Amino acid sequence: MRFALSPEQLDFGTSLRKLLDAGQTPAAVRAWASGDPRPGRALLRQLAGAGVLGLAIEEAHGGVGAEPIDLVVAFQEFGRAAAPGPAVETAAAIPALLQALPQPDLAARWLPDFADGATLGTVAFATPGRGPVALDADIADVVLFVDGDKLCTARRTGPVRSIDPARRLFQVAADEVLVEGERVLDAGAAAFDAGALAAAAQLLGAGRALLHASTEYTKQRKQFGKPIGEFQAVKQKLADVLIGLDLAEPLLFRAALTTTEPTRSRDVSAAVIACGDAAYAAARAALQVHGAIGYTAEYDLSLWLTKVTALRTAWGTPDLHRARIARALRDETLLERALRGTA
Repeated sequence: MRFALSPEQLDFGTSLRKLLDAGQTPAAVRAWASGDPRPGRALLRQLAGAGVLGLAIEEAHGGVGAEPIDLVVAFQEFGRAAAPGPAVETAAAIPALLQALPQPDLAARWLPDFADGATLGTVAFATPGRGPVALDADIADVVLFVDGDKLCTARRTGPVRSIDPARRLFQVAADEVLVEGERVLDAGAAAFDAGALAAAAQLLGAGRALLHASTEYTKQRKQFGKPIGEFQAVKQKLADVLIGLDLAEPLLFRAALTTTEPTRSRDVSAAVIACGDAAYAAARAALQVHGAIGYTAEYDLSLWLTKVTALRTAWGTPDLHRARIARALRDETLLERALRGTA
């Protein structure tokens, strides 16, 4: 199995990076956090014009119909830029949800507007122990709620505090039931995996942005008359971060290339854990390298630090994903034993 991106995919990622850099993304993130979504929505419309929001949407609904690996390329750049908004939900989770249902009218109702950036969507899942929470439910035009075997529209009921001010979370309550039945369970699982995969890609991109910022800062900050990047301890710490990010990348690509169960959920969870751990290590190293300035909200580094911390659990905690991996491996072992017993 090939885990290297094609020249076309590399060029696509480079073009998105240039677009996000030109869009003054840090300013848009801060405006989004303060309740002004206009710069962020303008940026998302630009990305939609480049086809990003329609990558996972079938051509019949105005999208590109690209492969999951192309979505991973895009969301790495989202993470690298710390871009705001419910992009994971609009471009990954909801398209996977609606296109897995036997009711094509729902996909036709919303996905064309998602693809061209005219509409943003968000989705909440029923979670044991707490109420359903949706990202940017005050800004999104479409709010959906997957409650077991029911798919409903939803309304927000109250804010939920997030460590990342740009991730505006709200509790939601079910409104109109759109679809009910066993197919919703399968569609909900596909949507969760698509969202988790996109979040893992964001984490990897954010981790690489943190590593770059740290490396550049070590060339400027001086101690004892020379740049701190010349000290072996600093070099070793940043090298460890690079190794962690590089080792996480093949797991992310493997998850993007896996399309069938039960291996899809296992591979997505492995990618979430690896990318989350690597990005968190990059965040810790960035704080240590930058010192006190890294803790200040005014310094742009904080945008990535809070993003990584929030994203690590946004699509399932590490414990949840480890449990999914363990369950998949157990099921594979039981199947192998059963097959050997009947051979």
